[in-house]
Amino acid sequence: MSFATRFAPSPTGFLHLGHAFSALTASDAAREAGGRFLLRIEDIDQGRARPEFEAAIFEDLAWLGLAWEEPVRRQSEHMGAYQAALQSLIDRNLVYRCFRTRREVADAIASAPHGEAGDVFVGEALPPEDEAARLQAGESYAWRLSQKKARAALGPAYFALVFQDENGPVRAQPEKHGDVVLARKDFPTSYHLASVWDDALAGITHVIRGEDLRESAHLHVLLQKLLELPTPAYRHHRLILDETGKRLAKRDEAATLRRLRENGKTPEDVRGMLGLPLTEARTGRQG
Repeated sequence: MSFATRFAPSPTGFLHLGHAFSALTASDAAREAGGRFLLRIEDIDQGRARPEFEAAIFEDLAWLGLAWEEPVRRQSEHMGAYQAALQSLIDRNLVYRCFRTRREVADAIASAPHGEAGDVFVGEALPPEDEAARLQAGESYAWRLSQKKARAALGPAYFALVFQDENGPVRAQPEKHGDVVLARKDFPTSYHLASVWDDALAGITHVIRGEDLRESAHLHVLLQKLLELPTPAYRHHRLILDETGKRLAKRDEAATLRRLRENGKTPEDVRGMLGLPLTEARTGRQG
């Protein structure tokens, strides 16, 4: 199986140094392995996604010297695929409708015994007559993955889920996420569902992303098992911090690639700022 990885930004702001580090790390890994580097636009948050930010993503990555396979996948164009994946979980009774508000969920977590699930939400489906009444009333709801039902469906395999990261094999602990939201009444997917589906569809063998997403792998391995998808290897890199030691955010305008470029920085400067080596082409070395 050939090496394949991706960079999957959301077009909700301008890319900053942290994004550059992630994109360059993934692209460098693909080049060193003689593999594939893909770009995916994770624009399922239509309330925040903007065309101008998507255009800036392409511009900034090209400025950094990156090249990726075409066509670029935009998640907003594939909602039907995520709906089908969700429906397969609905048909197997692995998800349930949760009508609780965010406040009610927070109250339920606060009042629950702190057992093996920790400070996460664990619920269950309403009795059919109650659910029917709330649906009839037009109430909002979220589709939540039932850890209890998933555990029952997989049996011993639930406790044998394993993924590879940069430190070796890791036993997945999906229960630490509780009953996560996979979709909502009027929206067929979440980041978790769309991400694992798209990675499998693209043949991604290595997911290279920031340390802040390490815990997501525990849940994603479970979803991959339930949806009969392959599990890639995971590599989690360090985060790029600001001068106060906080993780960079899209509101940190001074660290955006656009601002750095306007201030005369070059792609080589960015690599130096991030502690990344220059490519052979940029150092003038011949292969």
